[in-house]
Amino acid sequence: MSDWLEISRADAPLIVCFPHTGLELPTSLAPRYVSAWLARKDADHHVHRLYAFARQLGATTLRTTISRSVIDVNRDPSGASLYPGQATTELCPTATFDGELLYRTNAQPTAAEIEGRLKTWFWPYHHALQAEIDRLRAQHERVVIYDAHAIRSRVERLFPATLPELNIGTHDGKSCDEVLSQAVRGVITSSERSWVENGRFKGGWTTRHYAAKERGVHTLQMELACRSYMQEPDEPDESNWPALFEPARAAPLQSLLKQILQACLAFATRRDT
Repeated sequence: MSDWLEISRADAPLIVCFPHTGLELPTSLAPRYVSAWLARKDADHHVHRLYAFARQLGATTLRTTISRSVIDVNRDPSGASLYPGQATTELCPTATFDGELLYRTNAQPTAAEIEGRLKTWFWPYHHALQAEIDRLRAQHERVVIYDAHAIRSRVERLFPATLPELNIGTHDGKSCDEVLSQAVRGVITSSERSWVENGRFKGGWTTRHYAAKERGVHTLQMELACRSYMQEPDEPDESNWPALFEPARAAPLQSLLKQILQACLAFATRRDT
């Protein structure tokens, strides 16, 4: 653990990543943002709390506490878009999901600053993740990386309609074995939750970069619609967003997510015949 990178190590063949739950804004950068609220608006609010049970299952967890508005550790470090032709946010975002400008006039990060943020936060996060993959892969034939996310149900700039509650991303089937995808789908379809696989969200850089099915590394992303676990306002503002985390409201979804992670573990530990 560092002052911004939290790692909880265990020995089950499952890593749960939280790249977007951080809210911290370095003191040297904070005055350059239009507001701290805008800089934190698009965080995956409370997701690490939602998956608090993962450690009880023996999963390793990895989380950065730095806001994604500083640098997004789930974007391509080259700056290339993961969704060409579609609205998205950059490696170092300059606007919110809704298109609101994040930085004050002439305060956007320069190319040199972006390179510095890569060295300070992006690469240490991914070096740590690679180290955990290597550690667990040395113990197990297969390892699953589960990238945990959430987003507001309605973001017109990003998608035209209300998002399903659970959005599975496997890079169009490239990032994990179909047996794993089928197992996750099976858990979800047994519930009454709305869902889609490889819809608007197909998996970010983590899902795409670390996938190596032939070497026993299987990755998937789960993007939750925030309404599935918290009160979601029609129009978010500083008075109502983010909503508080309510354990009783989140409990039904947590039960389903626990079954999903158990399915990931069952896949990783199964014996091939």
